[in-house]
Amino acid sequence: MDIFYIIAFFLFGVTFGSFYNVIGLRLPKDIPFHNDRSYCPSCENTLRPTELIPIMSYVIQRGKCRYCNTRISPLYPTIEMITGLLFAFSYIKIGLQSELAISLLFVSMLVIITVSDIAYMIIPNKVLLFFLPLLVILRTIHPMDPWYNPLLGSAVGFLLIAIIIIASKGGMGAGDMKLFGVLGIILGLGKTLLTLFLASVIGLLFGLIWMARKRIKRRQPIPFGPFISIAALITYFYGEQMISYYLELF
Repeated sequence: MDIFYIIAFFLFGVTFGSFYNVIGLRLPKDIPFHNDRSYCPSCENTLRPTELIPIMSYVIQRGKCRYCNTRISPLYPTIEMITGLLFAFSYIKIGLQSELAISLLFVSMLVIITVSDIAYMIIPNKVLLFFLPLLVILRTIHPMDPWYNPLLGSAVGFLLIAIIIIASKGGMGAGDMKLFGVLGIILGLGKTLLTLFLASVIGLLFGLIWMARKRIKRRQPIPFGPFISIAALITYFYGEQMISYYLELF
């Protein structure tokens, strides 16, 4: 394993993670991000290049804005670090193969929607519509066996969440439903079902722990997108082994 490539993909991911923070926080509010300079959301001072170094700027400034001394959300360095680690891990697991492009796009989409869902409880349609055609093209170039598995995964994932929304009278959002439609293209039927199961378990455990710590109240809505993202990544990288192990038990 070439350590140079691992470091390169990590740095590549950290840099893109910084940009994904901007997209995830600005896009749902229709705030331009492609040509506006970054600024402090509290005092609105334009940030200098030295204040935009991923992770390092947060550490050097001790988590505070240099101009107004307001605390900077730890979400920024956390997302940057997670994206870097996931990019590096994608290379370690897949190597320099065509599937790596799918993995990096998949990670990128999930990171952006996680930021948006945490901040606003919104999974932006624009993000899903941007990544969907790219993922469809790449999955066509690197097909599953059988070839219709992604179509089944997409349709079943979408319909299952639609049924849950109707049955629970809004227990999940339309964004979750659309997200599962996209996930199915990458994961296929079996892994999409596994993702829904894992996301439910992770979400339940998180809710119980946070209620026990009195961080959230009963029936308080919480974003489900991050749990779906975590489950989807686990399933993408380890789903085949998990499904095989489960089938061996019977």
